Formats: sequence, structure tokens, C-alpha cells
Amino acid sequence: MKKLIGKQVVLEEIAAKNVIFDLIGELAMPTKLTRKTVATILQKIEPAVFKLFATNPEEFIREAIKLINEQKASTIIEHITYDKLNETWSADEIFVDATIGGEYGKNVADAKKHLFDKLRYDSNTEKDLAAEMDTQEAVELYVKLPSGFYINTPLGKYNPYWAISFKEGSVKHIYFVAETKGDMSDLQLREVEKAKIECARRHFSVISSDNVKYSVVSSYSELLKLVNA
Repeated sequence: MKKLIGKQVVLEEIAAKNVIFDLIGELAMPTKLTRKTVATILQKIEPAVFKLFATNPEEFIREAIKLINEQKASTIIEHITYDKLNETWSADEIFVDATIGGEYGKNVADAKKHLFDKLRYDSNTEKDLAAEMDTQEAVELYVKLPSGFYINTPLGKYNPYWAISFKEGSVKHIYFVAETKGDMSDLQLREVEKAKIECARRHFSVISSDNVKYSVVSSYSELLKLVNA
């Protein structure tokens, strides 16, 4: 039995080494670049780095896709602009989402000022922010936005996390849309994620007339500072 297993492993290793990769095609599809552009990129890779492809093709392709997409993201946000349209989201589209669900005590908690009496959270940062907003007099109402509410960006759909209504007179802005991140360090945010966040900022800047603010926060105190700025 051990001999058979040993032979199987050897055969699998031989088969893996004999797999032929269309490297240009493997990079062109997920990055949405032309084969000619991908070929130009590959030609500029240092020989020592390119040799890594022969050692581990799958990892080389995966990392190459990641790096190309990150560079695309950095380039795109330098030129992205948004124009205001007459199209709007209805309240039902934003605030009624039949897909919302979860397990109470695991990713669902009680809420006082949320649109619903229960809140589904995806991280402790979200849970803590909601719990703090429940105790704040300045907060009139907040809602965790459903996945169906998104902003179109050149890098794909982007979902803001929260819509928050403050009592008029207690703070400068009445309505606030925010993204929750546990770590605000640039090193912790990939270029693609940072590009989408910048797209969201520009989107809300165009449609809001300063009544709707968007930013990335990790706590209620950060949120309030931005609203009162």
C-alpha cells in the first residue's frame, strides 16, 4: 500500500510539472488587459523574478494578478470623476433586504437605534460602533446598509457600511454614510480597497451638497470628529 501511495505522489508531481500554462491568457482575463499589454508587462520583469514562474506557476500567476490590479487601481483613481444623475434608489431597495440573516449571539445582536431591532455585524469593530451609537443622544437612527446597495467603480461594485442620521442642531451634518475599518493603516489596506474608498468619497461628494458625508472610521469618536469638522 505504501508503495502504491508513493507512486501516486510521484505521478502527481510529474503531471504537475508537465502542465502547460498560457501565462499571458491567465493574466489577461482576471486583469481585463489585452494580451499585448500583458506581454509588454512580462517583458519588463527582471529575469531573476521571472524564473519564479517555473518554480511555482500558480503562485506566480496569483501574485502577478494581485500586483497588476493594485497598480491599475492606483492609476484609475487619479482620473476618476462622477456626474450626478436623476436616478435614485428607493427606500425599499436600500432598507429592505430579505437576504439579511445570521445567528443571534454570534453575528447578530440587539440594537436600540438601528432601523431594525436586530443588527447583523461582520466584525467586532462593527458591533462596537453600533453599541456605542445606541447610547449616543446625537444619533437619531442608523442602519447597516444591505449588500444590494452599492457604488459602481471601475474596480467593481463597492458597498458602504452605514447610513446614520443625527438629530438636527446637535451636529453640523444630518446624514452620514461611513465605512468601518478596524485598522486604518495604509499598510493594512490593499491598493484596490483604497481605490474603491476614494471612488466612494468622490461619489458622495458629487451627490451630497455637503449634506451626506462619507469617510472611513474605526470608532464613533472618529465619526463624530469628521461630522463636526
